[in-house]
Amino acid sequence: MNKNFIAGEWLDGARVSRNINPSDTRDLVGEYAQADAAQTRLAISAAEAAFPAWSLSTPQQRFDILDAVGTEILARRAELGDLLAREEGKTLPEAIGEVARAGNIFKFFAGEALRPGGEALPSVRPGVGVEITREALGVVGIITPWNFPIAIPAWKIAPALAYGNCVVFKPADLVPGSAWALAEILSRSGLPQGVFNLVMGRGSEVGATLLDDPRIAAVTFTGSVATGQKVAAACVARMAKFQLEMGGKNPMIVLDDADLSVAVNCAVQSGYFSTGQRCTASSRLIVTDGIHDRFVAAVIEKMKTLKVDDARKAGTDIGPVVDQSQLGQDQAYLGIAQAEGARLAFGGEAIERNAEGQPGFYLRPALITDTTPEMRINREEVFGPVVSVLRARDYEQALLLANDTPFGLAAGIATTSLKHATHFKRHSQAGMVMVNLPTAGVDYHVPFGGRKGSSYGPREQGRFAAEFYTVVKTAYTMA
Repeated sequence: MNKNFIAGEWLDGARVSRNINPSDTRDLVGEYAQADAAQTRLAISAAEAAFPAWSLSTPQQRFDILDAVGTEILARRAELGDLLAREEGKTLPEAIGEVARAGNIFKFFAGEALRPGGEALPSVRPGVGVEITREALGVVGIITPWNFPIAIPAWKIAPALAYGNCVVFKPADLVPGSAWALAEILSRSGLPQGVFNLVMGRGSEVGATLLDDPRIAAVTFTGSVATGQKVAAACVARMAKFQLEMGGKNPMIVLDDADLSVAVNCAVQSGYFSTGQRCTASSRLIVTDGIHDRFVAAVIEKMKTLKVDDARKAGTDIGPVVDQSQLGQDQAYLGIAQAEGARLAFGGEAIERNAEGQPGFYLRPALITDTTPEMRINREEVFGPVVSVLRARDYEQALLLANDTPFGLAAGIATTSLKHATHFKRHSQAGMVMVNLPTAGVDYHVPFGGRKGSSYGPREQGRFAAEFYTVVKTAYTMA
């Protein structure tokens, strides 16, 4: 059994969870310890005790540790990618790519540890100097989702440590394997006892303890809107810093002048790869009249070629949905859309077993047409390989439809018009905008985040991460 990591030791939990392969539900990936509230408080105590020394550690010490972690992750990308694909259902090439991203994130923030920045300014008063610096916050609670089980933990843990904070990390229940593997690497990295702690367990117990403990200075969370709202309420109640990345209902506009092959690639990559289980997935395709029918037909032809199968099998394009609950949610939304008058143009069938007879949570990617803006399929996040199509008269209406959402994470446009591309980049109400590119797929060294109901607080990744993981201090000195 794989254990929790607290105060530099591997500890049994209060109970055990079973990690099941969604590509083959007969396959037990492993058994993992689950912490309770008492063990979570023990981890917080360890992190609190470690913080004074770690916050004053040298940039070189932090660089060496984070760089070594990144190096090992990259060296083991095939092995860790196989584990990720096995437990989450992402295809093997995508899983290996995610692991490589995690390794690069640790290396990026190793470099940031050597570039803390700061300013020295003259005061408006004679003989007085001013220094502006950034300092670590304290103990950071990190709560991550199941859809990117190593990349999202990496882009939270690495900056937290790089800027001198201590960490209590709670991964999603569905994907303990990748989290444990990352923790095991960190446990051998040279981090002092208590600086990093892993507490696997239920959100209702471990997560709630992190939110309510006054020793947690900040909480960074990625997950559902409903849970994000609970995180915000708990943190506001005790004035703790918090950062939220939540849902999306991301649009991809396709204009009449678009290159059809480019537009189809953007739509299929954005909407269906990683089984559509990405917060940046384009689940709304907004297509102007002149290209609508040709585009829909071309997307369906491309969808017919997609192979749905075991995530680790060569040639698989789309792996399984993560679990039975998510599969049920996807199918429910397909039913809701049709009941509201939309047409299921392609796909949507559950596949109980693959060609080899493996039972899994397979769903053929679905395309829904003849939808209207008020339908639930265009308002609510499905989080699966389910994409809807909205028809628009022209660019102006397409832009209005794209922005007609409570979310604002990512948005894309397929067009050969520089005028429309430039206008869309400025007027899209999203935190990240793609032109002739899939909305899913962002670099590790630049800011990640959205607007409206998708995100709250400072951006993640890149140099902007310092805004969340540090606090600014202004110091005056009389010469």
